[in-house]
Amino acid sequence: MTKTHRIAQRILLSVAFLSTILFASDAFAQGALQNPLNSSFSTIPTFIAGALKALALIALPIITLFLVISGFLFVTAQGNEQKLATAKKNFLYVIIGALLILGAWIIATLIAGTINQLTGR
Repeated sequence: MTKTHRIAQRILLSVAFLSTILFASDAFAQGALQNPLNSSFSTIPTFIAGALKALALIALPIITLFLVISGFLFVTAQGNEQKLATAKKNFLYVIIGALLILGAWIIATLIAGTINQLTGR
């Protein structure tokens, strides 16, 4: 490496080092980071309850659709035992899924309310 290259390299490194020191104050000039989430989701139990509530709101139309499909299966069975058994099984699975989703939301809401009541929030 020639003497000119070494001098240029040292100047470049010096400028890079000094610029990080000089412009460091600009990096800290921004204000505080604001929470993008709703302020009511500031604790874990309330966040879980809110997420399960959103899941329930999304799942309710889907549950309704599958209940309609299950009813359609009952109507189209027309006395066929195999189709009737399939319709009953479908109806049972829809009800179990609905109870699981809505039950999880209710339990999480109760737990969040209890924790908030115990902590005084």
